[in-house]
Amino acid sequence: MLKDLFSLSGRVALVTGGSRGIGKMIAAGFLSSGAARVYITARKTGPCEATAKELTDAHDGECIALPIDISTLEGCQRLAGEIINREPKLDILVNNAGTAWGAELGEFPESGWDKVMNLNVKSPFFLTQALAKPLRAAASAERPAKVINIASIDGLFVNPLETYSYQASKAALIHLTRRMAAKLIKDHVVVTAIAPGAFASDMNRAARDHADELAARVPSGRIGTTEDMAGAAIFLASRAGDYVVGTTIAVDGGVVYARAGAEIAG
Repeated sequence: MLKDLFSLSGRVALVTGGSRGIGKMIAAGFLSSGAARVYITARKTGPCEATAKELTDAHDGECIALPIDISTLEGCQRLAGEIINREPKLDILVNNAGTAWGAELGEFPESGWDKVMNLNVKSPFFLTQALAKPLRAAASAERPAKVINIASIDGLFVNPLETYSYQASKAALIHLTRRMAAKLIKDHVVVTAIAPGAFASDMNRAARDHADELAARVPSGRIGTTEDMAGAAIFLASRAGDYVVGTTIAVDGGVVYARAGAEIAG
């Protein structure tokens, strides 16, 4: 029914890195659209539990904190085990947890490369692998399960900042999304990605601390809001996005495509 096109009524979701920033925006959006339970993860127990309480108090559904570090395979498997022990089915998985590292080319350390690649590429793959059973259990042709990977516009174009492993990791995640989508659609599990632009967060301090200055470089004239990110995630997670498979949606106010088009035309 068209009236239920964006409803997530009764669904169970997991959002990694959900205690703040883009993850928190998505968790709030899912609850506002009727999700029954949204699990969120973070490395730090205090912020994770505080966000879970805040979101539970603000919505009809429940937000549940699972403070686990998923930067390792062991952490991914531990989180998957917690979900499987609590839920026979998982309708939505959002692989949002991520990190960045910046350094000049000649000084970029191996530790900065490995830290970023492990969390931004390795963890989404192995967490999805570990949760494949409850995702498949929730999935049907009439109501597919969803995996949404949070990439970045830095995986679509070259950011002048020297964040080599971050940009490479997000490009890798975009292609991994396509590869996983081709495999899992056969089981009615739809895999997609979102490539955010400027959203205020601890990772994007420029958007957080210098929003007006940054907005001047965005074709839309502003940075992203909770509604912008939640709207894109709700679309992909709901019936509205069931036929969108393997695609990465740029949610960036036109930075990648509108600006590039204007520069070419100019």
